[in-house]
Amino acid sequence: MSEIPTVSVSELVSAFREVVESALPRVCVQAEISNCRRSGAGHYYLTLKDERSEIGAVIWRGTAARMQLQPQDGMKVLATGSLEVYVARGTCQFIVERMQAQGMGDLEMAFRRLKEKLQKEGLFDRARKRPLPRIPRRVALVTSPSSAAVRDMIQVMTRRWPGVQLIIVGVPVQGDHAAPAIARGLRMAARIPGVDVIVTGRGGGSLEDLWAFNEEVVARAIADSFVPVVSAVGHETDVSIADLVADRRALTPSEAGELVVPSAQDLKRAIAHLSSRASRALRQRLAGLKQRLAGLEERSVFLRPQALINFRRQTCDELGTRLERAIDIQLERRRAELTAISAALDALSPLKVLSRGYSLTTRDGELLTDAEQVAEGDLLETRLADGSVLSRVVTDCDSPGE
Repeated sequence: MSEIPTVSVSELVSAFREVVESALPRVCVQAEISNCRRSGAGHYYLTLKDERSEIGAVIWRGTAARMQLQPQDGMKVLATGSLEVYVARGTCQFIVERMQAQGMGDLEMAFRRLKEKLQKEGLFDRARKRPLPRIPRRVALVTSPSSAAVRDMIQVMTRRWPGVQLIIVGVPVQGDHAAPAIARGLRMAARIPGVDVIVTGRGGGSLEDLWAFNEEVVARAIADSFVPVVSAVGHETDVSIADLVADRRALTPSEAGELVVPSAQDLKRAIAHLSSRASRALRQRLAGLKQRLAGLEERSVFLRPQALINFRRQTCDELGTRLERAIDIQLERRRAELTAISAALDALSPLKVLSRGYSLTTRDGELLTDAEQVAEGDLLETRLADGSVLSRVVTDCDSPGE
């Protein structure tokens, strides 16, 4: 042991850095980008990978500003740069100096194909998305029971609405068997009695870590659920197929808790505000009614009610007088019309003719107009202007022309 040199960790890492950075010159690496994120300082941190290996990489802000390409997950690139050892952690990372796009990675292509397929079927349509209940009584969380995401959701929901019942449907959220398990968990959660809303998701990660929520089986399970589903997958920049199909997307699991349940404090403040507004409105309404009543009390009809009676009585007298006058006018008009009609009838009456010396002779009520109509012995009635004369027909033998 005495022959083996003793060094500090810093000396060991520095030696490692010297070996790595001097042994391998600048190279051009063909890789696929994964787990890409931009820091607040403007640097890009990402993973370069192929089928068997991966390595962390950095694009410093100055380099990123000169690049025409904006790195994204799933993109195939040619990255030129060199290895560098991060002494503080003793890790090796690839410093990118230049980057050229070669196309999309396999996962990105699969994502876009499935997205296009489901979009054509209308699974992303806003019209089919259902509103979340205002105050859910029971919420099912379909996620990993040991993850930080489920702890965040539980903490946020119970703090905002202590009365909510949370049911955890434990499923794996990463790996080859995660997608079928998530789909089964969604179907199971929908069958739990009293569940008002389902939340599924997980924390952030690389495209591969989140891939279970880009599987068609999960998308179909969300679309088929008769209970509203909230998807909370990854961080704000991560958009999964589950997010697009779900009735509501939460940017993070914590935000899902805020979307699903209301804030008890906010509701109390809202109720207090509404109560105050209602009280103020009632007071204003009551004051208005009192003012109106006071105005009514000042009217003469209440101060001198007999005056109103006298006014109505006088009005009735005037109406009676007008009615009598109208009746007299109508009677006079009808009397004049009757006189005119009587005069016209009198002018046409046969009796008017008799007054001028004519007469009417009838036999048995039949008017005679010809002497041949009578025979000897017939009883005739002659109508004069004043009275009538009865006569009987006789044969005068002494008359000429007998």
